[in-house]
Amino acid sequence: MIELTNLTKTYPGKTAVQSLNLTIPDGKIFGFLGPNGAGKSTTIKMMTGILPMDGGSIQLNGKDISKESIAAKKSIGYVPDRSDIFLRLKGIEYLNFIADVYDVPKEVRETKIPELTKQFGIYDALDDHIQTYSHGMKQKIVVSGVLLHDPDIWILDEPLTGLDPKSSYTLKEMMREHAEKGKIVFFSTHVLEVVEQLCDEVAIINQGKIQFQGNMKEMKQQFKEDDNLERLFLELTQNG
Repeated sequence: MIELTNLTKTYPGKTAVQSLNLTIPDGKIFGFLGPNGAGKSTTIKMMTGILPMDGGSIQLNGKDISKESIAAKKSIGYVPDRSDIFLRLKGIEYLNFIADVYDVPKEVRETKIPELTKQFGIYDALDDHIQTYSHGMKQKIVVSGVLLHDPDIWILDEPLTGLDPKSSYTLKEMMREHAEKGKIVFFSTHVLEVVEQLCDEVAIINQGKIQFQGNMKEMKQQFKEDDNLERLFLELTQNG
């Protein structure tokens, strides 16, 4: 379970996230939508411990991200919105580095690295430096690294950006299988078709506040009945 309680983050002259409350039960694919600058990435960076929060609390699988930081972080796999990291490493060096960080045993990584990278079509590029990869390949190597330690909670910031159709389909299938195991996929996106196709529940954030939380059927009813949310919906599609 993910529990965000009164989560707040302020910058000089701006409140990026304001008293945000979300509870996400196990076994769900949860979509997090909002226009650019709405507070999506700030929320995600607080959830992963990259940014300190100014108020509130974050519980990941019952672990407080502030008080039990290492235990909480071990339960998550995070794909950032930018994949330009560790460019001087070869693909295989990067994956072994991530496996070392999460104490993945040698026999497990020897099976999972080929399995994941073949699924994403980058197995043959593992001996190449990441700086030679295309944007889509960089995204695939990051996603492969995230899945190596089989975390209970996936936190994905625009995970499908740059993926070819086959890899996008593969990742979406993995997301569904993960939720069906009773685990959580939390992901942000601008692509509303993907949300409709995949999500069990969705939340919309705008100007640092949750404007809506519910399932797709409830969201469609709300958009129909509420002019403000309809305008937000249009803003999302324009920024997509």
